[in-house]
Amino acid sequence: MLAQAPIPKVNVYRLPTEKGKAQRVAGSKLSEARHQMILAGDIGATKSHVALFAVEAERPKLLTEEKYRSDEYSGLEEVLQEFLVAKGDQIRVEPILAACFGVAGPVVGECSKTPNLPWTISAQVIRETVGFEKVKLINDLEANGYGIPQLGDDDLEILQEGSSRADGNGALISAGTGLGEAFLYRQGETFQPVASEGGHADFAPRNELEIELLRYLLERFQHVSYERVLSGLGLLNIYSFLRDTGYGEEPVWLRESLEGQDPGVTISRAALSGKSDLCVQALDLFVSIYGAETGNLALKAKALGGLYVGGGIAPKIISKLREETFLKAFADKGRLSSLMKAIPVRVILNPNTALLGAAHCATLDM
Repeated sequence: MLAQAPIPKVNVYRLPTEKGKAQRVAGSKLSEARHQMILAGDIGATKSHVALFAVEAERPKLLTEEKYRSDEYSGLEEVLQEFLVAKGDQIRVEPILAACFGVAGPVVGECSKTPNLPWTISAQVIRETVGFEKVKLINDLEANGYGIPQLGDDDLEILQEGSSRADGNGALISAGTGLGEAFLYRQGETFQPVASEGGHADFAPRNELEIELLRYLLERFQHVSYERVLSGLGLLNIYSFLRDTGYGEEPVWLRESLEGQDPGVTISRAALSGKSDLCVQALDLFVSIYGAETGNLALKAKALGGLYVGGGIAPKIISKLREETFLKAFADKGRLSSLMKAIPVRVILNPNTALLGAAHCATLDM
C-alpha cells in the first residue's frame, strides 16, 4: 500500500456557511477536528461520483457520497456546489482539509478539457469554488492506480494467475464511456501510477475482418483510435459495422431496443443471453480486440507485476472475459507469447476504485 504521509499543521477551511461562502479557520491543528476530512471525486463523462472521507491510519474511510449525471451539469463546479450545500451541516462541524478529483481526460497544468464531455476543469477555479487551497486534479486512470492498493481479494477476479514479480511494473486498462490506459511504475512495495492517453492511439487491425472494420470507421471518423472500438460507443460501432456489411440480420425488437436504451448495454446483454447472433459476433470481436490491446499495453509497460482491467464494462461481461478469446488475443504476441503468459491479469470488480484512489491521493500532500 502507498505510504501514509505524516500529517502536519495546516490551515483549515470550513464549508459552506449559510450564505454559501467559505469560512477560513486559520492556524488550526488537524487533530482538533473530530474527523480529518477530505473531498474526493471520480469524474467521468457519464457520472460524477463525489464523496467525503475521513483520514485514518490505514486508508481513507468513506463517510458520505453522491452520484450525479455529468451531462445534466455545466461543469464540475456546479456539481461540487450542490454536493457541498447538501452536506453543509456535516462540513460545518468537520472541516475539509484537501481534495482530489480523478477526471476522464488529460490533465495539463492543473486543467483538463474532457474529450467526452463539454467541460473544462480547472483546479484553480475549484479552489475558488470550495474555498481551500489543497485541490489536486489527476487523470481518472491515475486515480484507479492509486486505488488498487486499497482493494481486497474480493475486489479482483483473476483471469490469468501468471507469476508476479515483486520488482515488476504494472499496467491498467479501462474501457467504459471511453478507454483509459495507465502505467504502474514499481516503487518499492507498491506502484506509482503514471497517466497516459493511450486510448487515443491509432487502432491497429490484426486480420482481414479488423481491416474491414477500420475501413468502415474511417468513412465515419477522421481519426480511428482504440477508444472508437473499445468503449460503450465502440461496441455499438462494431455492431453497426457487422450489421451494415452483411454479417448478420438485425431483428425488429433489437432495433427498437437500441433506439430506446443504452446501445452498449443492450448489445452486451443480448450477446450474453444468446438472444442475437449479431450481438454475439459484436461482443466476441470487442473482447478479442480488448485482449489484444491489453496485451499491447502489457508489453509497453513490461507489466510483470500485473495487468489490471478496470472500467465499467469488464465486470458486466466477466463471463465472456473468462472464455479463451480475451487471453488468447492477449498472449498472441509472436516471439514474446511465453512472456505474456507469465503476466498476472486481474479484473477490478470494485466500482469505487478510482474514488478510493483519489481520496488516497488527496492525503499524500497533507
